[in-house]
Amino acid sequence: MRVLLVEDDRMLGDGVQAGLGAAGFTVDWVRDGESALAALAGEAFAAVLLDLGLPRRDGLSVLAELRRAGNGVPVMILTARDEIADKVRGLDLGADDYLVKPFDLDELAARLRALVRRASGRADACLRHGDLVLDPAARTVIQHGEAVSLTSREFDLLNVLLDAAGRVLTRRALEEQLYAWGEALESNALEVHVHHLRRKLGPDLIRTVRGVGYMVDEVPR
Repeated sequence: MRVLLVEDDRMLGDGVQAGLGAAGFTVDWVRDGESALAALAGEAFAAVLLDLGLPRRDGLSVLAELRRAGNGVPVMILTARDEIADKVRGLDLGADDYLVKPFDLDELAARLRALVRRASGRADACLRHGDLVLDPAARTVIQHGEAVSLTSREFDLLNVLLDAAGRVLTRRALEEQLYAWGEALESNALEVHVHHLRRKLGPDLIRTVRGVGYMVDEVPR
């Protein structure tokens, strides 16, 4: 799950990026409001973590501009401002959640998962596809009642595909969700991960849509 962190405090930003990375998130980090708007105009993120006291353009202005542009990406405000009026204004401008600094990284990760889950219209914390169950919080996969061992990147790819079941995801869309800025990416990396997932979970789960990308079919209700 790829998120954009907008935070000008380098020590806090380093900690959040490392902590969320350890929890399975792909985190891109910008340090001012203008850079945040530029990043969001050009790329897709599952959620945004937005500080309010930013250089060049403050967080509330960034939020208002996002919503005026029709960008519905889930936004969680991270700030040291704990006044009720600040919370109300942020939520009324279109924020989806609000966390006051200092905060616990485990709580931040849990709130992020809940934020993205609500945005996708899911009530269940786990992703289910037939007898396959993926738990994003525990980072476990169960199939036929047995645990399946996946690498971190395989797990993330399966998570993205299951969350979008019924929709074709292009190679670019998948790579954008799996890799942060500056990460080394071999040309066939995605194909290799898909091959490994098919070997571990069966050849029919992930379908190749020739010339477009990959998808997991919806399970009939």
